[in-house]
Amino acid sequence: MVNAFKDIQKFYFWFMLRTVKNIGHVLYRIWFYVLVAIPIFVFLPALLITTLSERTYKQFFWLARNLWGKVILFGMGCYPKVYREQQMEKGKSYILIANHTSMLDIMGMLVVSKNPFVFVGKKELVKIPVFGFFYKRVCIMVDRDNIRSRTGVYRRAQRRLDQGLSICIFPEGGVPDENVILDDFKDGAFKMAIAHNIPVVPITFCDNKKRFSFTFLSGGPGVSRAKVHRFFETALLGEDDKSTLREEVREVILKELSKQSQ
Repeated sequence: MVNAFKDIQKFYFWFMLRTVKNIGHVLYRIWFYVLVAIPIFVFLPALLITTLSERTYKQFFWLARNLWGKVILFGMGCYPKVYREQQMEKGKSYILIANHTSMLDIMGMLVVSKNPFVFVGKKELVKIPVFGFFYKRVCIMVDRDNIRSRTGVYRRAQRRLDQGLSICIFPEGGVPDENVILDDFKDGAFKMAIAHNIPVVPITFCDNKKRFSFTFLSGGPGVSRAKVHRFFETALLGEDDKSTLREEVREVILKELSKQSQ
């Protein structure tokens, strides 16, 4: 009888602890979306003005980087820490490549790069309230199931590169299963880099999956590390080299993720 009572006490304690933890996760998620929305509404006039024309994109990028991305990361208690093996040159265009496991990757990329860049991302994000409105106006959207849409990305990216901007692509083509460390990379980013003789910048987000993954009841504050690896130059490469480049870049990021998980 005494043992049974102790078992009930243990179960009750476990249940209450689990319940409190889950409530904390839910509140953490809600707070994230509140933080996404607040800067947009506060700086709405400036955001609208800077998205009226591509000529004012650099001003929009500054607002997004300093008054949106950083506010969200610090507000979530996810303090960014960036390690760099090589520095990006001001005014130079790059193809930015990173693993993708969290919504925080977007804010993390804004912190990593002072050089203005344009995201290439899936069109489904347009459906997110408030965020989707600006996403549609400033990003290069792609429908990965539509060949015409994928082809049009190159034309729009070329125009942005001609304006002195960089391009950011998450080459896994989506968010992998939670158990996958790093999914296979698609060719698009590497084909684009070679076609325009632009360096590829591999970036590893080490902690974002732990801080705020796509699993609902998960996450928590802490340091959010990003590592900028040495760049891959493409000036001497041809289209036949894209597969080799793709796998070499993926190996760099995978090696870093594997090291962090040990």
